[in-house]
Amino acid sequence: MRIAVLVSGSGSNLQAMIDARTRGELTGTLALVLSNRPGVRALERAASAGIPAVVLDHKAFASREAFDLALHDTLKQHGIELVVLAGFMRLLGATFVGWWQGRLVNIHPSLLPAFPGAHAIRDACEARASRTGVTIHFVDAGTDTGPIIAQQGLDIGPDEPIASVETRIHAIEHQLYPQVVDLLARGEVRWDQGRVLRPDSLPQG
Repeated sequence: MRIAVLVSGSGSNLQAMIDARTRGELTGTLALVLSNRPGVRALERAASAGIPAVVLDHKAFASREAFDLALHDTLKQHGIELVVLAGFMRLLGATFVGWWQGRLVNIHPSLLPAFPGAHAIRDACEARASRTGVTIHFVDAGTDTGPIIAQQGLDIGPDEPIASVETRIHAIEHQLYPQVVDLLARGEVRWDQGRVLRPDSLPQG
């Protein structure tokens, strides 16, 4: 399976997938890294790993629809079969999601449906939540509302700093995301008319 990883920043989850591939723990080919921002660290990681990389600067497009169409065309040109969002800080339109439904996955730093949106870790800490975690889900037309593939939780100390929670969340992400992408590439996790078929071994909260 040919996999594209969409990024906007440092690319630590991309690096976790590169490392998993090096260890022989990731099935499929990391065929493309695509960023909507030029000059980010994730592009350097792609270059170091020998993965083709493309920049589609969203600021260069007149509309969200024009960006989404260019993104779709680029993925098709590279023969992509699975799209993995890894810190991709750009909302995708319903038309694009429809084109890739069942082949488009995202990771989110909370136990959805709790704390959706761009500041989930901060929001959980400010709400003094006692528990949060990581969710991997198929993407639908909503914001962090797609069918859940896997969730892994962690307890938050009553006075734990946000930076500490972030560090522990990232550790879970870097282990769980490559595992799920491998299962997707193997066909052991898949979308079936809005339902998620998955092995019982995946954590669910």
